[in-house]
Amino acid sequence: MAFSKSTDPHLTLRRIERQHAVIECLRARSPEFTTARALADTVRVTPRTVERDIARMREAGIPVEVRNGPGGGYAIDARRHVDPITLTPGEAAALIVSLVALGPTATDAAGSAMAKLVDSLIHTAPPPRHLSRHA
Repeated sequence: MAFSKSTDPHLTLRRIERQHAVIECLRARSPEFTTARALADTVRVTPRTVERDIARMREAGIPVEVRNGPGGGYAIDARRHVDPITLTPGEAAALIVSLVALGPTATDAAGSAMAKLVDSLIHTAPPPRHLSRHA
């Protein structure tokens, strides 16, 4: 399924924020299924918009489970803790740029992730002795 990509940065930013909110909602309710209507009410859009967002996320590889019928909806098998991962500096920089686009203070999770990624990339060794005030 192909989706048109908006060139309007404001629409793109709203979609990113909304998709983040949908993932967080699914993660918080895991392993229960949540209807498109409930998600739509949470993020203040139509159920059809939620359905399109979830289709985009699934197309991107996010493992959102879909169940039709009574008791159905959407779910994500979310862990309560994430195993440590190793990122290359380029991967960390790509995530930082993504967070900058989202707004590093858009959510507590975004702010925390931003701080950790920046800390991981910035070399914080003490200055050389000849530049130190206490040399």
